[in-house]
Amino acid sequence: MTTCVACLGDSLTRAQLSVDYLDLLERRPPGDVRLARFGVNGDFAHSLLRRLDAVVADPPEVITVLIGTNDARASLAGYPVEQVMQRKRLPERPSAGWFQQCLGAVVARLRAETDARIGLLSLPVLGQQLDGPAARASLAYSRLIAEVAAAEKVACLPLHERQTEELRRADAPPVAYREATPAAGVGVLLQRAVLRRGLDTISRRRGLLFTTDHIHQNSRGAARIAEVIDTGLLTRGG
Repeated sequence: MTTCVACLGDSLTRAQLSVDYLDLLERRPPGDVRLARFGVNGDFAHSLLRRLDAVVADPPEVITVLIGTNDARASLAGYPVEQVMQRKRLPERPSAGWFQQCLGAVVARLRAETDARIGLLSLPVLGQQLDGPAARASLAYSRLIAEVAAAEKVACLPLHERQTEELRRADAPPVAYREATPAAGVGVLLQRAVLRRGLDTISRRRGLLFTTDHIHQNSRGAARIAEVIDTGLLTRGG
């Protein structure tokens, strides 16, 4: 029997600059999932809240939510908050409290208007310095996600925890975090199109275990996303 899974999120789910975890999910045995993609580049929790109509119009059996990376990035020095607020039409400055409020509203609506099993993923680790500001921000926002999941009685899928453990085991080099820019994204696309470099090759050249640019996922990072979804919601049936 085919299970319909709706994957909600930002650029990691859109998968233009990341390896596609939906593709990996679709390949996992027994191969009986039908996937619907609801990913928009640069989205915040508030952005996701505004576009739920398409999700609830055709309710799936399983819903995954991977959102918050951009909310967490907005708390870091050097992030272009004002420009992003204009581009994404955010009604207020991003903050931890607003993120948690918006994510809670997302889950509340999904619970009210669907019968789906819902899983919130903690965030991928930002950067590769676990004691650095970026990684600490992704941890702090992951804890807020866990609080929302507990309050709304939905699953919390431990992506951040899995990646943190693996970074420690691998003794990954502490490459300093650099905020991704639109120019950097174009650079990655040019490396792929002109130099024919895959995302994993770009990662290796930069000494990064899970990402190409501290944010977007390579094959290893995308595989961890697919694994926590499969284990937490599909294999065990929630």
